[in-house]
Amino acid sequence: MVRRIELKSPFARAVVPVTAGIGFFALLGLFMWGVAALSSNGDSSSLLANRTFSPGRATAYASSIAENGPIIFPDLLGTDGDKTIVLDHTGDDPKQGFAIYLAHPADRPVGCKVTQRPKSRVFTDCEGRILEPSQLAAPPAGVSPVVSKDGILDLIVTVAPATTAATNTAESTTAAATTAAATTAATTAPAASG
Repeated sequence: MVRRIELKSPFARAVVPVTAGIGFFALLGLFMWGVAALSSNGDSSSLLANRTFSPGRATAYASSIAENGPIIFPDLLGTDGDKTIVLDHTGDDPKQGFAIYLAHPADRPVGCKVTQRPKSRVFTDCEGRILEPSQLAAPPAGVSPVVSKDGILDLIVTVAPATTAATNTAESTTAAATTAAATTAATTAPAASG
């Protein structure tokens, strides 16, 4: 038979259970951190949340935009306050003509937020300029509105990862510049006298 441990002093009876509890929660926290680290594989772009926002029927949103102007959705692309999007619709077909823009001018940084004039298609930026929706910044690649066969508007808010083509182009440009500089240096160097 296993003998049961008995704590004799009041101090031991108070401290040992508290220490055991703290140790248990510390181990549980380490275990959860390990599971999260293993499931992400070091890739912070893979999210567990659904990255499609379905606000409702496309006809209702097309009608609302026609009457009240584009709709602003705060922070659909992130939680840091700088990824607010603007949903616009043009044309007569409620299943086509949707567009997404970022809520800042295309020619200004993300910190230059726009405000919408009530019930209009007009925006004012941080400098007081008047803008149309088409003058707002384009969203990142992968962010787009889609209308399903049954007429539901879905906003795809998954930002596509940077392509390797851009990286390869930058590397090729750097390599070409280095080669050109080396060729220029070789042709302009004075001939060695012999």
